[in-house]
Amino acid sequence: MGQFKKRFWLFRLWSSDEKFIDFIEDIEVIISKILSLAMVALIISATGHLMVFLFKELLFDPDLIFKNTLFEIFGLFLNLLIALELLENISAYLRKHVIQVELVIVTSLIAVARKIILFNLDKKSGVDLMGLALALFALSISYWIIRRTNANRDNDH
Repeated sequence: MGQFKKRFWLFRLWSSDEKFIDFIEDIEVIISKILSLAMVALIISATGHLMVFLFKELLFDPDLIFKNTLFEIFGLFLNLLIALELLENISAYLRKHVIQVELVIVTSLIAVARKIILFNLDKKSGVDLMGLALALFALSISYWIIRRTNANRDNDH
């Protein structure tokens, strides 16, 4: 039976809760690193796309940039900002091995703000806008609570 245990790492893994948790944490770190690399590739690609888009708009039709495509440009910038925040969330997880709620809330606030900035009343109703406003309010309160809790914790130490 001892030889059986030595040869089958899976059996050893299941025999101890601590070893199993260590294995799961190792997988989380590997996946986080893969996600980070994928996010960096996405950010580089999106930045290139934004630069090409801006170049084409400014070169071929500089008069219409502020009429037709300004909101599209805002959307591209905000998408990049959200991607950078997501990368920061992943990096923070890799540094501390905990999910930082404050970063997640900030990322969510940016995403909801993007939706509000790009909101089209011609295609959506006021109820949709009220829903976004409610989400923004709830996230703002959450952010305030987290910031206040963190400030109190820092003052106590």
